[in-house]
Amino acid sequence: MSDTETSEKFCIIGAGPCGLTVAKNFQQAGIAFDCYEREDDVGGNWYFGRSSSRCYESAHLISSKRLTEFTDFRMPREFPPYPSHRQVHEYLRSYARQFGLYDRITFGHSIDRVERPPSGDPAAGWDVWLAGRDAPRRYRGVVVANGHHWDPKWPQYPGEFAGEVMHSAQYKSVEQLKGRRVLIVGAGNSGCDIAVEAAQHAKAALHSLRRGYHFLPKFLFGRPIDVCGERLHKMHLPLWLRRWTTGLVVWAAQGRPQRYGLPAPDHKLFETHPIVNSQLLYWAGHGDLRFKGDIECLDGDVVRFVDGSREPIDLVIYATGYKLSFPFLDQQHLAWQDERPRLFLNAFHPQYDDLFVAGLIQPDSGIWGLADLQAQLMARYVLSQERDPPRARWFRELKKGAATDLGHGIHYIDTPRHAIEVEHYHYRRQLKRLIQRFKKPGRSNTN
Repeated sequence: MSDTETSEKFCIIGAGPCGLTVAKNFQQAGIAFDCYEREDDVGGNWYFGRSSSRCYESAHLISSKRLTEFTDFRMPREFPPYPSHRQVHEYLRSYARQFGLYDRITFGHSIDRVERPPSGDPAAGWDVWLAGRDAPRRYRGVVVANGHHWDPKWPQYPGEFAGEVMHSAQYKSVEQLKGRRVLIVGAGNSGCDIAVEAAQHAKAALHSLRRGYHFLPKFLFGRPIDVCGERLHKMHLPLWLRRWTTGLVVWAAQGRPQRYGLPAPDHKLFETHPIVNSQLLYWAGHGDLRFKGDIECLDGDVVRFVDGSREPIDLVIYATGYKLSFPFLDQQHLAWQDERPRLFLNAFHPQYDDLFVAGLIQPDSGIWGLADLQAQLMARYVLSQERDPPRARWFRELKKGAATDLGHGIHYIDTPRHAIEVEHYHYRRQLKRLIQRFKKPGRSNTN
């Protein structure tokens, strides 16, 4: 395929949930594109068993189906409130079929690198090099949708460990735990899920945490906890009252974490990414899961902790998160600063009008509906550059401006894990307001 044939198209990288919704919205807007996916089907992380998937056998959504689904494609009524990874993958496949995306995706192709053409002229678009190809394809613009839960972050501790070490990205089933003394390091949602499985299937289960956290049950009053939180938002309660109300109800339901052997939280509720798990405290309360502080060093088949204690361990699982990683694109093209891209709404480049990143957020609820709205706004901005230049200039100046408060008053703790955290309710409202601005009559029709 020659450069001329592709010069008016966008390149969408990835056919996981975020890449799919970009493809769907661009298709509906009449924006030409090619979408590349390295696996043989859609789904990204939710395509269990594939090399690119970080799912484990028991994985379910952490956010409820109603606050996760795309804006115009509901999850089936028969799905439970928290669908399994198999149900999620089928939902994504159904989405791709419903909107005719399968014929628009090139499977089995990965991206080696994305560069400006040799001329360096931004108006010339982007050269995209596919793996195994000797020449690039020229594209008008690029949408990066490769996800941010794929490149494992490994901690460094002094000493040597004689047992097995893995990252949570490599954990797949309880068979890896049976008959072993297991230490899980890290208190994210995956780490807590694995700790629960270790409590039930391992010879011994220990969980290392560097700080105290707030642990939220999956259900309150018979409803998913994020649905309950959504109601508080809709009541327009101030942050302090939402925090007080949620804290009181959770305390009444399960007590304080300290009662289960966990350290007291060192931050206010909502200042870290929510840990949603109804079973962690249950198994701790039965003595099947023990909590430890941070690791001091590794010593053969023993792990020493900062409190001076020692524990014989067979398997260490590092549930220590993932790096923001775009190996095909130089950081200079992403306005990189302080370990992350500095983008307007974490999606729009402040200078480039032809480079977008979809799904580079970590919300306190579901992500796909938000990525859908991101894609709708991207499509409208792309169209406005041709059909409504005044509105395009307005948005161009907006995205060049000062960063917006994506926490809406919440001060997230200063860790790499929270670099892309957003408060979902007001982030969603902001996207919708901007989309509406493009819908309003201007000098020309942008719909």
